[in-house]
Amino acid sequence: MSEPTQKYSITMPRDIAEAARARSGPSGLSAYVAAAVTRQIERDNLNELITVAEAEHGPIADEEVQTLRDQLQQARRQQTPGGANTA
Repeated sequence: MSEPTQKYSITMPRDIAEAARARSGPSGLSAYVAAAVTRQIERDNLNELITVAEAEHGPIADEEVQTLRDQLQQARRQQTPGGANTA
């Protein structure tokens, strides 16, 4: 069952609204905007968690971040068909 909805009026720059409408496809502009807002809320929540973690444990070193990015990239390559053989 889908969530209840409510109609809102928002204001945004015309070029952004037109680009969003062009990309929204069959699901429509409302669904496109709702998905974008959902992603932004997720990012905001993640940033809040990072702030709390860094306050408790200190910031993560750039080298640690790069190591984790490299591991993630390697894992993604291995999940792609034929990816284990690519550089």
